[in-house]
Amino acid sequence: MLAGMEETKETETVGPPAPPWKPSPSELALLENKCGLLDRSDRGRLLLSGADAAGLLQGQLSNDIESLEVGTGCEAALLTPKGKLLGIVRVLRTGEDQYHLTTDRGSLQALFDTLRRAMVGHSADLEKATLETAQLSLSGPRADRVAGVSDLSEIHQSRAAMLGGSRVLLVLTEEGVDVLCPAANAEGVTTALLAAGAEQGSEAAAQYLRVQAGIPLYGIDLDDSVIPQEADLNGRLVSFTKGCYTGQETVARLFYRGSPNRVLRGVLLDEVVESGTPLVNISTGKEVGRVGSVAAPPEDAVIGLAIIRTEAAPGAILDAGGVEAEVIELPFPVLDSPSGAA
Repeated sequence: MLAGMEETKETETVGPPAPPWKPSPSELALLENKCGLLDRSDRGRLLLSGADAAGLLQGQLSNDIESLEVGTGCEAALLTPKGKLLGIVRVLRTGEDQYHLTTDRGSLQALFDTLRRAMVGHSADLEKATLETAQLSLSGPRADRVAGVSDLSEIHQSRAAMLGGSRVLLVLTEEGVDVLCPAANAEGVTTALLAAGAEQGSEAAAQYLRVQAGIPLYGIDLDDSVIPQEADLNGRLVSFTKGCYTGQETVARLFYRGSPNRVLRGVLLDEVVESGTPLVNISTGKEVGRVGSVAAPPEDAVIGLAIIRTEAAPGAILDAGGVEAEVIELPFPVLDSPSGAA
């Protein structure tokens, strides 16, 4: 089934709460020590199936989709012909000719339109799944026990299961486990996860931990002006041994023959600033980047991410709208957790 209406206009709920994120110590402690349950149903989801599905994805995304076995997955970049990021896509191979795709909501329309154009004349079906399904994320060191996925060992591995009277797909993630289910069954699945030991988590805490780890978010830290290498994403998103894909020439040329003029860095801020605040070289008055994600737990350092020109090396002090910002090598050093844990 090829859906024709625009995915991103079906609901006004788009993405996580905006920065700055200010989690409480107890909210951070839950995700650092136990298992928090987060509703990520606002993320964009598509289903692609058919004999030509793998080949379609192989030609449109930057990673090696055709090498995936059933029950495994990867992340890949959706790029412009000039190698600029349109989105980051998680690809799960859930059957011989079946793929589950997840992306940031702001990138969903670009992914949907790209696949819709590419599949003309091919044996493939594209289905919308954003409103039809729910995505419940378990975050924390006890997530695998709550979800019962001790048999999964690699990130993006997945398997079907029954939970709360519903058929679900369990996916191992860097944070813990994603639980995908029909939207109509989300309440029952949520009840079962809470009964198994999860507690309601805070998206602000999850975003703080992401920033601390130096992981950029599309739509806040990344946009369609960024090439994957500038954000240190080649290892996560790009295969340099697969065949051709949209944007490959620029990505490969930068990797093999050059070095980026901008890189992803952390910034340690004296005060909270708004996302998008220019970062200015104090001595030259030249803008060298803009603040992206900002996280500020109470009574702890304010940290952020930014794509910054390489001339502003770690240790440099920049001006962020009148606030001092020190450039930091990622990930941020973890000395003492804001939650109080060592």
